[in-house]
Amino acid sequence: EDAGSQGSALAPMIASLRTLRPAARPRRWLTDALHVAPRAFGSSPALAPQHKVVVIGGGVVGTSVLYHLAKLGWSDVALLERKVLTAGSTWHAAGGFHALNSDPTVSALQSYTINLYREIEELSGQSCGLKYTGGTNFACTEERWQYLRNEWAKHRTMGIESVLLTPEECKERCPILDTTHVIGGLFDANEGYLDCSGVTWAFAKSAQHYGATIHQHTKVESLKQLSNGSWEVVTDKGVCVAEHVVNCGGLWAREVGAMAGVHLPLLPMQHHYLITEDLKEDAGLFFAIDLDGENYIRSERGGVLLGVYEPDCRPWAADATPWDYGEDELLPPDLDRIAPQLEKAYSRYPVLEQAGVRSVVNGAFTFAPDGNPLIGPVQGTGLASAAPSGDVRNYWVACAVMAGFAQGGGVGLCLAEWMIHGRAQSYPDIFAMDVARFGRWASKAYTLQKSQENYSRRFRISYPNEELPAARGLKTSALHAQMEAAGANFGSSYGLEYAKYFAADTPETYSLCRSNVFPIVAQEVDAVRNKVGLLEMSTFSKYEVTGPESRRWLDHLLACKVPPAGRMALAPMLAFDGTLMGDLTVMSARDGDTDRFLLLGSGYLQAFHMRHFAQQLEGWSGVCVRNVTDEVGGLALAGPRSRELLERLVLDPSAVSHDAMRFMAVRSMDVGLVPATVARVSVTGELGYEITTQASFLPGLYSAIVSAGQDLGLAHVGSYALNSLRLEKSFGIWSREFTPEFTPRMSGMDRFVAYDKASDFVGKAAATAERAAHQKSEKRLVTLEVHGTDGADAWGYEPVWSADGQTNVGFTTSGGYGHTVGKSLAMAYVDADAASAAAGLSVHILAERLPATVLTQPAWDPRGLRMLGPDPTA
Repeated sequence: EDAGSQGSALAPMIASLRTLRPAARPRRWLTDALHVAPRAFGSSPALAPQHKVVVIGGGVVGTSVLYHLAKLGWSDVALLERKVLTAGSTWHAAGGFHALNSDPTVSALQSYTINLYREIEELSGQSCGLKYTGGTNFACTEERWQYLRNEWAKHRTMGIESVLLTPEECKERCPILDTTHVIGGLFDANEGYLDCSGVTWAFAKSAQHYGATIHQHTKVESLKQLSNGSWEVVTDKGVCVAEHVVNCGGLWAREVGAMAGVHLPLLPMQHHYLITEDLKEDAGLFFAIDLDGENYIRSERGGVLLGVYEPDCRPWAADATPWDYGEDELLPPDLDRIAPQLEKAYSRYPVLEQAGVRSVVNGAFTFAPDGNPLIGPVQGTGLASAAPSGDVRNYWVACAVMAGFAQGGGVGLCLAEWMIHGRAQSYPDIFAMDVARFGRWASKAYTLQKSQENYSRRFRISYPNEELPAARGLKTSALHAQMEAAGANFGSSYGLEYAKYFAADTPETYSLCRSNVFPIVAQEVDAVRNKVGLLEMSTFSKYEVTGPESRRWLDHLLACKVPPAGRMALAPMLAFDGTLMGDLTVMSARDGDTDRFLLLGSGYLQAFHMRHFAQQLEGWSGVCVRNVTDEVGGLALAGPRSRELLERLVLDPSAVSHDAMRFMAVRSMDVGLVPATVARVSVTGELGYEITTQASFLPGLYSAIVSAGQDLGLAHVGSYALNSLRLEKSFGIWSREFTPEFTPRMSGMDRFVAYDKASDFVGKAAATAERAAHQKSEKRLVTLEVHGTDGADAWGYEPVWSADGQTNVGFTTSGGYGHTVGKSLAMAYVDADAASAAAGLSVHILAERLPATVLTQPAWDPRGLRMLGPDPTA
């Protein structure tokens, strides 16, 4: 909408706002405005010489972690706060809470957090100042309205009873709204705002109820890991030893990390909101987000609190947070930067023009590069490479929780369960918040660019497959220049550039529907199905496992049978409770009398995998595990002419014949001039080979393949085509079909589990018990053909409905178009009773309910003859 005329009218108001400055004691005037009174807490006890856990940081996250640890049975826990509770970001937060989130696990955690507040109010006797106003998200463009309707459909899967609203209904819930440009809204009754200080003190008092201790005015000055894995915690009030340390340092989390040699990718960002004087008419209680206007607003006394997320954002203390930053300080307002967002807000809520402004708040809070929290153990992730030993044990983090009052309770629960039970039992799939989604590659410069980008896009639409421009080119493979010359359009995963599709002159226009590169992907799929495709394997993680005990250790780690030398196997990895922990591939070779193995997995899980390996290596000797992802690269050939191409490049063509090299065989041989390992395996469902070698050899290998394949129709293939190819074969992938929420039986991975092998592999007892129960799994993974799609496919978490349309029987995990079979396909977890072809189902695609059929076999080559047999054109 055109806010130009409105902006000129608002210029005097904005100019007057620039004269406002925080009072000498900003905590006092702000807490008065927000009905918050600092709580008397009594004097802190003397620091004990030893604790099981020390939590560093007394904001809402630190007190939540303390409370949950104590409640779950670890009462010998202490919290150390350099100033007073809430000092840092907590005291000046806007205090809004909501359950809506595009990630279903995060959404569930937010619901848990909101429901927890009444519990800690009752336990502590401390009011949390809860105002359940409900919250409305407005759409002022057709695309935003389409997005909100799609989110509404996904909420059926998440258990959120949101409601779509007309413009008139939006105004009923937000009486000061001008509906001129409003198309519709999405309302959730489980939203509102609270007293930030009250919630923090309620957590603290509840933690004390369960035996925890709290030390205010106790600054941690250094951390030292002792030989037994415990920590010497040096403070200005004395020294104590803790078995575990939890970094909840908030604005100072980076500094608390550096004390242990831990690098944490997070950045404090400046954030503004205004508190107005009383409106002329009582508007009641309300909470709303104007997504297209990039602002949020809620009632505050007789006025409103108005906050903005401006594209022209600014970090604060980008290099380091000063230790002398006080408990009640704010940053100088910078209203010139947020003027465009203020103009939009005053246009959307015209009554604000008549209200004075009581105060302007500019406070800092922390963002990770992707906007999600950083939680979990640091061991094995590579983030502690600066530690004296190169790694740390028993060092945990819960930081960068920018939505602390929506997520803090859930974060505390997950971390406490993880520490006590070995995993987050209530919400096992929390990778979206796991610190292991980053490695040491996430430098300060990278974090600076990505965090600003994420802040500036806080209320923007996120499209399927969308790649953002900030901090690109951080890591590139040895073949990046060659891929670029071949026309690659790149994405980024775990900091590494990879090819999505090949068409240099066609940048992708992102959309909620199929994008403009749809026909380009179809051509790449056709090349693999009918000729031969070339795929770079840079996005695969690779781990070398060696040593005299390597086979026995892998037999303990993996649920499959460890293959003999010269073979490979699909290798499910389980948690102790029998749920999925990973889907790897293991290649087996021998160097003389010594076993040597190469594990392959998803590249973005490197820190996640290495942390798990480190934990499982405890107590073992004679095993060495190295992450060789950056040292070893690869190229994959796929398609009916891939063998013909490979025969041209090896010294003995008969060595790669069907009889000499059956499916899942592994051989060492020269390919062109390059010493390589060749495995007959395929993620496309076609005859295929994966060729791995040292990264320095990749350019030579690539040149040889391209030269030899010119007359065979060799085509470069990217990740988009690979997704279409694997959906046609019903091949699942990690983070979509395979997650810690599911067991091998639910996911169909049980066919790769060696229940009868002698070794007591991780998760064996639980997996065997599930199998012995002879009960139907609660959910089953199926492939659906979705009928009647018009330019859009499933993406993930769309609800699946029963034949009568009344019962939600499951949700999609991923989807796309099968270019070979000409069908819109989706993989989904559905109730066991709904997993048959006879069950007529339906799926929401962009909020439109479409009929769907369960496929009882893969859509393409159901018997797998093209991949497994001697004739790749069968």
